[in-house]
Amino acid sequence: MMSAKPYKILGIQQIAIGGPDKQRLRGLWVDILGLTVTGNFISERENVDEDICAIGTGAHKIEVDLMQPLDPDKKPAVHTTPLNHVGLWVDDLPRAVEWMSANGVRFAPGGIRKGAAGYDICFIHPKSNDEFPIAGEGVLIELVQAPPEVVAALAG
Repeated sequence: MMSAKPYKILGIQQIAIGGPDKQRLRGLWVDILGLTVTGNFISERENVDEDICAIGTGAHKIEVDLMQPLDPDKKPAVHTTPLNHVGLWVDDLPRAVEWMSANGVRFAPGGIRKGAAGYDICFIHPKSNDEFPIAGEGVLIELVQAPPEVVAALAG
């Protein structure tokens, strides 16, 4: 039996969508659906060039990242399905990671680090293994440290 969770998942923080050409993604998400481009993030280490878009406002603002690889032949391959992911706000990321790890959740390499939007993040691995039998079952899940105003608005 698992102990009580020392954290709370507050809601969806982001959805990340990868493709070989983010301009094609922008054609749907920005031009047709009307999301606002709020920034851009380029990382050689993550092999990504992404447009950061948003829908909604305040605590209900959801980030939609449109990603393309800097080099389609390198890893990580942000344009393939495994790197498309969902991001979840969490009220206490370090405690969540500690508790989840102790309860068999497998995390992707890299640990807690700053993400594209400036929040601390880490990823639950899409596949389990013998040591860590709980994972995303094919989905990469990003845990995102919620800032105090989001915790206050969503913790309800």
